[in-house]
Amino acid sequence: MNYLIISILLGIVMLVMAGIAIYNKSIVVAIIAAGALSLFASVLYLLLAAPDVAMTEAAIGSGLSTIIFFYVLNRIRSTDNQEENETIQ
Repeated sequence: MNYLIISILLGIVMLVMAGIAIYNKSIVVAIIAAGALSLFASVLYLLLAAPDVAMTEAAIGSGLSTIIFFYVLNRIRSTDNQEENETIQ
């Protein structure tokens, strides 16, 4: 019974995080929400007795993907700043 309640709460939190990731105007907040969504999904997989899937989701979904998104966002912003400085000069 406790696992059912926790699973339902995790599902609701995952839906909220997905909504935040989709409808938020800030890219940084959307990336963090997507990472949190993956983290909650990995906890749910662990509760559903799939530890291999949970570890993969935690490592790739919430860890590596979030880092790659922030890296690409940083590269885009630095490229935009360089082009802006070249245009001014």
